[in-house]
Amino acid sequence: MQGSLLRKVLDENPTKPTLEFAPRLDLRSPRESSTVSKFVTVDERPGGLYVHVPFCERKCIYCDFYSLEDLRRMDLFLDSLLKEIALAASLGSAGAQFDTIFFGGGTPSLLSPRQLESIIEALMKTFSVLSTAEITVETNPGTVDREKLRAYRSLGVDRLSIGVQSFHEDELKFLGRTHDAKVAKTCVRSAQEAGFENVSLDLICSLPGQTRERWESNLRQAVALQTKHISTYSLIVEPRTPLFRMVRSGQVTPLPPEQDAELYELTADFLAAHGFEQYEVSNHAKPGYRSRHNSKYWHHEFYLGFGPSAHSFWTGDSKQDVVRWWNVRSLKQYTEQVAKNQRPIDGDETLDEETLLREEILLGLCSDGIDIQSLRRRYHHDLLSVRGEQVREFIREQLMRVDREKLKLTKKGFLVCDAICEALVV
Repeated sequence: MQGSLLRKVLDENPTKPTLEFAPRLDLRSPRESSTVSKFVTVDERPGGLYVHVPFCERKCIYCDFYSLEDLRRMDLFLDSLLKEIALAASLGSAGAQFDTIFFGGGTPSLLSPRQLESIIEALMKTFSVLSTAEITVETNPGTVDREKLRAYRSLGVDRLSIGVQSFHEDELKFLGRTHDAKVAKTCVRSAQEAGFENVSLDLICSLPGQTRERWESNLRQAVALQTKHISTYSLIVEPRTPLFRMVRSGQVTPLPPEQDAELYELTADFLAAHGFEQYEVSNHAKPGYRSRHNSKYWHHEFYLGFGPSAHSFWTGDSKQDVVRWWNVRSLKQYTEQVAKNQRPIDGDETLDEETLLREEILLGLCSDGIDIQSLRRRYHHDLLSVRGEQVREFIREQLMRVDREKLKLTKKGFLVCDAICEALVV
């Protein structure tokens, strides 16, 4: 579902188009093209904090995120992580505030409550984290029980993202998951009983040979659990994974693109009919339950990442530059650099105005829409002057619609989001 162009930036209710708000957006006639000038970097929105916990009981065949199966190195990692957080204290010294903390991986739910508490305490001590912050822990069924979940909840964790992936035993076995359907459902119910109102499920579709009926069964079982958020991802064949080697050797045949598109449309229709809003190409939430942290990525808001392979998006030393950097993708290198009181950065890039504008258009289009006024305010760029004819054509083809001050993709448009992005980026 996610096209290649969008994936390069990210390294995640059919309606007829309406021109009800067209006069405000001036879609009637294109003006002379303009160029980006004097980008405004001032961003008073709270940032996010991401922690990558690089351990799994067993790696899944499709996963290319950095993780290890040697849990004996957990303590070494935790010591280094706390030191890395302390080394980054200066980044939060200029009055920056944070309103989300997200533990990803790997499998963060392998952390004991005491280990999780030490990390949260370090983040709270080092950075200005708002009392209303959303704190999410990615969770694998089978790694937590009700008692552990209650302990997580008492630490201030208020959101769980549970990696169910499927409710069918053969699909779970194919994916290399360590749990079965019964354990997955028990995990969700235990979370709810432990006081988690905000629970999200991950599901993977477009598995080899997967039928429409099979996928709809997964959706029905997910909805029946009464979670507030459901993320659905197409199975993607990533290089350097067991799945990639299986496809290359002919052991596995990916689902054809047209069937993937059919399952995508089914997902959008089914979840919309059950009260979920699609706010990004793969994410669906009940009203008021969108992921605040993940929305930061899509809204181009600042965030700091900690742990091996974690990425950050922040202002530079001049406060007028925007910099993206990423940590080393090796626990050995990570611990060695931190031990030398060095931040474990593997690479960085200063993003110029054109790159930032391009990313803002891509991310906005594939989530909850391009904010026209925000582009004008932050980049002094008028998208409708530069790409007015393309926008009008997409609306005529029912690929895009105008909703207040935003240009949004329709369900049909999401299916070809890559091509639309190519046409609209500067």
